[in-house]
Amino acid sequence: MKLVARTVTGLGIALLVMTGCQKPAEPSATAPAAAPETSANAVSDQDITDAYLYLLGRLLVLRQEQLDFGKEGIKWNEITHRDVGGVAWANPNLDVAYSEAWIAVDENSCTIFSVPKIEGRYYTVQFLNGWGETIANINERTFADHPSGDFWACLKGANVQVPADARRIDLPGKTARVLARVELGADSKKAAALQHQIKVHASGTPNIAEVPKTPDFPNSKLPGVEAFDAATVEAALSEPDINRGMDAQQAKVRAVAAAIADPAQRERVDKVIREQAQPAMHKALVDIGTKRDGWARPDVAGNYGDDYLARTVVDFGGIWANNREEVVYFKTNTDGTGTPLDGANTYTLKFAKGDLPADHVKYFWSVIAVDDEKFQVIPNAKNRFLLNKESKLTYDADGSLTLYLAPEKPKDAADGNWLPTPKGKNYHLTFRMYGPDEAVLSGKWFPAAITKQG
Repeated sequence: MKLVARTVTGLGIALLVMTGCQKPAEPSATAPAAAPETSANAVSDQDITDAYLYLLGRLLVLRQEQLDFGKEGIKWNEITHRDVGGVAWANPNLDVAYSEAWIAVDENSCTIFSVPKIEGRYYTVQFLNGWGETIANINERTFADHPSGDFWACLKGANVQVPADARRIDLPGKTARVLARVELGADSKKAAALQHQIKVHASGTPNIAEVPKTPDFPNSKLPGVEAFDAATVEAALSEPDINRGMDAQQAKVRAVAAAIADPAQRERVDKVIREQAQPAMHKALVDIGTKRDGWARPDVAGNYGDDYLARTVVDFGGIWANNREEVVYFKTNTDGTGTPLDGANTYTLKFAKGDLPADHVKYFWSVIAVDDEKFQVIPNAKNRFLLNKESKLTYDADGSLTLYLAPEKPKDAADGNWLPTPKGKNYHLTFRMYGPDEAVLSGKWFPAAITKQG
């Protein structure tokens, strides 16, 4: 597999997995909490932390949007078909061919997606809003009566006449992010041919606002108090949040933004962000999720409800995650004992016959290694970045499957079962299950524990 290198400063990881985290205090979904006072002295450390962890998720999406329209050269209502590995975000799924777009609609114009007939392989066209929430998926599961053909993405409430032979998708805002995924399978050329048949155009001439200008930052240096500057807050909150209970969090953001007009409060807010909010986010990155044998799985991904902390963590470490109807993600940066994964060590994952990853998915599974800062694949001499059902796997005599993670191929390992790891570096793993069965969805099935050898 040829990887097209696309280094993106400070992008998150598609290491997904989240839940069970200790979320910041927030209102009940059934009884909205009163908005915090706007007096500078009334903005508590907890309010600042809550507001920051809420706002950061939106700023991560805005960072990617600015990168796409700047460095990547994406244009509104046009689709870009990427080569395998040629995507500019963290922890990409190298099992699929990606196409991507940013679309803009208004009261008089929709964006039309023409999707070819795709059979015998996984595909989806995913729509997300500006907070990283999945709005819709086009595929044979969600549109069983119309899995291909034309789909009109329109502003909700827009009085636009949609042809009878098309399907309408309502968007909560005037812009959306779209990712199409077509499984490579055993014939990547066929996948690419299908990918390129996905077409996009606007039905009219929408009034498109400029891409908001907000702070740029690497993952290693997240924004401080500047995240609450008036122009940044205005740009961030102009995007509707489709989840219930978020009015209270937005009120906290505005309260902090008002408070920092006082220089003393500005200094205090920056201190709280760096000493409390950012450590809480980094802690959630590794602690969030239901955990077993060192692995974590999300209770929420793709659609987050009131769990805005999970959304922010995913936007940081796995932007553009899809929902559980499509995929379940597991992630780890430790072995089964909780010790950080070291690229110089040799590890194994052993799956018993009858409980193999392939037994628990309708479509495909894969495991990928990424670095621990930008969450991007790690170069290696083998040019191998993941193991999946298309790998030339060798099964043990009893029908079990052993996967190896090591800097050099272990003597007793079949070559197709080996994923190269980086000497002298720690790393993360993401285990994807596309078309998960009930055992995966319910949390009964987890990947095998990672066991250090020697």
